[in-house]
Amino acid sequence: MSTIDQLIRDIVAANRILANENIVDAFGHVSVRHPQDPGKFLLSRARSPELIEPEDIMVLALDGTPEPGDTRKPYLERFIHGAIYEARPEVMSVVHSHSRSVIPFGLVGEPIRPVIHSSGTLGYEVPLWDTQTRFGDTNLLVASMAMGRDMALTMAGGNGVLMRGHGSTVCGRSIQEAVYTAYYLEVNANLQLQAAQLARTPVKFLTKGEVDGIISRIGDGLPGEGFSRAWDYWCRRAGITG
Repeated sequence: MSTIDQLIRDIVAANRILANENIVDAFGHVSVRHPQDPGKFLLSRARSPELIEPEDIMVLALDGTPEPGDTRKPYLERFIHGAIYEARPEVMSVVHSHSRSVIPFGLVGEPIRPVIHSSGTLGYEVPLWDTQTRFGDTNLLVASMAMGRDMALTMAGGNGVLMRGHGSTVCGRSIQEAVYTAYYLEVNANLQLQAAQLARTPVKFLTKGEVDGIISRIGDGLPGEGFSRAWDYWCRRAGITG
């Protein structure tokens, strides 16, 4: 199986996993940078994540333009993906979702910071991007490269960004890492909310040194560890075989 065929299978699996784990519902999307051309990326046509099949995957330029002759409707917010790939050569996969525990943080301007070791891939904190700051009143959708690039600036060199009144976007050096980070962003948000409600003293977040150690450990994980172990588990839960 060629690399691109495997990546297409992984995109389908990622969408099914995120739907099964309630990170995405009828909306949300996953992309992967093209393995032969870093100036392109793979993303499904506009379709609900759980319904995506291999034949739905499109090839898009970083500015969101489909390959010549492909007349299928792409996601409106494909600019989220293209702008991050443009700004971050090391990023190989992007996930955009509206998972519910994450959204309150964007509404009150509270950064998400890792509180548990599994969430170390979030980095030191997940900052907030607000469309209104530069674009005024919009429908909150990232509908242009200008908006996508502005969001990517807020993400900077991190692994995620909150989007006020909308959701969040995360990235990774592989599709397995991006799915892992999207899942544990939701887990961390829920735990951070619970800890804040219980706390008589400030929540004790992971330190920078702890985060660095976690990222180093999980990134070097052998088969059966880290991203690979989580991916295999989620594939089984979503009924993905082969």
